[in-house]
Amino acid sequence: MTKTIFIAFAIEDERQRDLLKGQSLHPRSPYEFIDMSVKEPYESEWKKKVRTRIKRSDGVIVLVSNNSLTSTGQKWEIRCAQEEGKPIRGIWAYSSDRTRLSGVSTYTWTDANIAGFIDSL
Repeated sequence: MTKTIFIAFAIEDERQRDLLKGQSLHPRSPYEFIDMSVKEPYESEWKKKVRTRIKRSDGVIVLVSNNSLTSTGQKWEIRCAQEEGKPIRGIWAYSSDRTRLSGVSTYTWTDANIAGFIDSL
């Protein structure tokens, strides 16, 4: 069974999102990543689409970085996932950045931390 994981990230961390999504291309990966990255203002229609995707997801991975502190879209995605009762795992986007987000337990970016979360869903 393929699990669907929503990725919440700051648009400035788009490259890190791409690296994470690349992991799902590995043949042993029984999951797919989805996100709703946009470079435009967040309108109500966008929020409805995000909520629908989060509801359909098995869990949410939050790529945490200093950029997360000012990303209104990512903050909204996290709040939405919390409201929907979805399991959330924070993953630090960079080895040299240990930004903390309130309400998000964050771990280092390792295969074990990512796969362990997905396997627990």
